[in-house]
Amino acid sequence: MLNRTQIETIADELVRADRERITLPRLTARYPDMVIEDSYAIQKVWSDRRVAHGARLVGHKIGLTSRAMQVATGITEPDYGVIHDDMVYQTGSTIEFNRFSNVRIEVELAFVLSKPLTGRHTTIFDVLDATAYVVPAIEVLNSRLELEGRTIIDTISDNAAMGAMVLGGRPVRVDEIDLRWVSALLYRNETIEESGVAAAVLGHPAMGVAWLTDKLAQHGQSLGAGEIILAGSFTRPVWVERGDTIHADYGQLGSVTCRFV
Repeated sequence: MLNRTQIETIADELVRADRERITLPRLTARYPDMVIEDSYAIQKVWSDRRVAHGARLVGHKIGLTSRAMQVATGITEPDYGVIHDDMVYQTGSTIEFNRFSNVRIEVELAFVLSKPLTGRHTTIFDVLDATAYVVPAIEVLNSRLELEGRTIIDTISDNAAMGAMVLGGRPVRVDEIDLRWVSALLYRNETIEESGVAAAVLGHPAMGVAWLTDKLAQHGQSLGAGEIILAGSFTRPVWVERGDTIHADYGQLGSVTCRFV
């Protein structure tokens, strides 16, 4: 395990990498004795540093919940990261490509909470009861650590590769639609690159939020009313280049669009 000085040093390196849009060597290559709890401690210090400089915590993201994503990354368990207010865009936005070290896109559902979620043994029913509505979203992945050979320890330390998110489409209450069967077509420049169905996220996307609540409880944290929770991707990530237009078609839930300039 790492000591406090090492954790703060790594967090400061990641703050600098985020600011300067650079990619750092893998942490596990430099600190082979790191464990997952070190990673979450680094992420927390990194987030606290950004909040101290004016960012505001508005939600959390869950990663690696679908089999497609686990196969794509070689990582076999979920993880989570934080969402700050400067990471949130609305559909139709133009996003500065140079804001990121690299860009990949995923399609997800975002849960907006009306009630807090706390404690262990959270069920899917607890999550559905605490959800004001669900809305389509695109997640922008941004890795501040090199991708080659990374482990879940690297990914968690890097805020689960959270770069930004784009919200759009039609918000729905959880009793209006079977969330398992929400599907999406992901276009890059008018070509369908990926497609998927939300049940790929642990059988039901709300299960990702239940997992997150339990995991946060282990770290003495919880989810608050009003938080936005990205429940996990149900497609593999799609690489994006400067000038690309991204369009995610969620059928009856509408669509989410953005362009990288």
